[in-house]
Order: sequence, then structure tokens, then C-alpha cells
Amino acid sequence: MNDPIADFLTRIRNAQIAGHRKVDIPASKIKRAMTKILLDKGFIQNYIDIEDNKQGLLRLFLKYDAYGYPVIKSMDRISKPGLRTYCESSDIPRVKNGLGIAILTTSRGVMTDKEARKMGVGGEILCYVY
Repeated sequence: MNDPIADFLTRIRNAQIAGHRKVDIPASKIKRAMTKILLDKGFIQNYIDIEDNKQGLLRLFLKYDAYGYPVIKSMDRISKPGLRTYCESSDIPRVKNGLGIAILTTSRGVMTDKEARKMGVGGEILCYVY
């Protein structure tokens, strides 16, 4: 696997298309941080960090609206291994005019676009979620 973050996003996307209530994803520090952001911003219901003798698993419980449609409409990978995308704090893009979030990795950790603007730090744009 060349791009574990793209795999993370694809597993969530595929589970929502199939209508699953939960999805298991191999864990890493950056995936744990992205999952916490998704939980804090209300895109998923909950998650469990399952420890095994290897790298561990993240079990995400997906969130659907009253009509059965997924809360996450789209998850787009922006910075890819072949073409990294960086931005300064003044150039951080707004996703869907502020309705979505951009997840960035900065020198101060993984955070949303709004937090990065507030702290005045730029970084690598991992993905857009809306």
C-alpha cells in the first residue's frame, strides 16, 4: 500500500456506499488524529481503538441522517505521494464556503483548516471532508 491516508478515506467511502454501520481500518498516529477530528466535527458517531499485537485497529461507527443518507457527502484526497500540496496560513482554502473542513498536518499536529488559520500555521493539506 503506497498511500495509507487514501486507503483510510476509501474504506470509509466504500462502507458508506454499502450502508455499513461500522468499518475497521488499520491504525496509525495520523489516522487516529484524523478520526478524532471527524468525531469532533460530527462526521462520525464514535470510534474504538482496538489494540492487538500489531499496529492496532480503528473501528469507526458511521453516521447517517434520518433518511439513511451518510453525513459525509464527500472525502477528497488533496496531497498525494506523487504531488504534495502545501499552503501557508494565509492561503488555507475554505471548503464549501466553510460548511466542510480541510484536514491539515502542520508543525503543531493534525488539525482542521479553521484551527490552523486561528493558530497562524500552514502545512500539508491532507483531505477535504464535507
